Amino acid sequence: MSCSNKKCSYAPGFTLTETLAALTIGTMVLVVVLAIYSRAQMGAAVVRDRLEKNRIPREILQRISEDIDRLASFGQEVRISIENKLQKGYAGARLEITKQILNAKGQPEILERVVWQSGIEPEGIGPPGLTLYRSHSGKALEDNLLDSQKEPWQRELFVPIYTGLTFFSVVVPDVNTVIEKWTDENLPPAIIVSLSLAEPLKTEDGRMEVLAEHIIDRTIAIDRTQKPTFTIPPPLDINEIDTNNLDANSIPSSKDPNEKTGDFSQPPSRPVRWNENEL
Repeated sequence: MSCSNKKCSYAPGFTLTETLAALTIGTMVLVVVLAIYSRAQMGAAVVRDRLEKNRIPREILQRISEDIDRLASFGQEVRISIENKLQKGYAGARLEITKQILNAKGQPEILERVVWQSGIEPEGIGPPGLTLYRSHSGKALEDNLLDSQKEPWQRELFVPIYTGLTFFSVVVPDVNTVIEKWTDENLPPAIIVSLSLAEPLKTEDGRMEVLAEHIIDRTIAIDRTQKPTFTIPPPLDINEIDTNNLDANSIPSSKDPNEKTGDFSQPPSRPVRWNENEL
């Protein structure tokens, strides 16, 4: 307000009503923006959690696959042994890969041995579930700098890889089922390694079951150079069909030749209960 010669003039301004209306509108816009930002943050956190849950199992599967590719080669003295059993209700497994050589006296010696196995930690130590261990031993050193400074018994110690698994299985595929124990001297054609970090469901008999959609599988071929064996049936000549003795069951269907046949309604069997002893 300015006054001259007893006359006053007032500068234009905002009324109280206009100020309150502006504050209300600004507050509403700010609330909407914060809600959108919070929802975006929650969505990003969910995506990160899903990526993290898948990343760890895939890294473990990749490491197991690298051990198999490096050691299990046909034409060499290599053996693979597989065991599956329940450990305090959780499905656990043990995979052992052993490569042997002949020394100067013609006697076999272990060049490398890698063991992957699950175990149960004592109560109160770590999260509930399985702990995955890995062990490397033999004449060949995995790390020349570190292993050369260790005693032989120190190189055979099991190293914990991850704690908190709820499912770990190693099986050999066989037609419509799987083989849960492998002690044959011959190498299996392939193995299926499965693991999960998902929350399990406890059944009435005390087992900790994990839903199939939460289990991550990887099929690892032992010999990737072998040719697949399959037979192609001869083509059907329609003129050779006897229409007088026509049987609907004798006519091949026109379904997709790549469609699987057989009973696939039940999933492959999972590790069975042996005993509650640790691996």
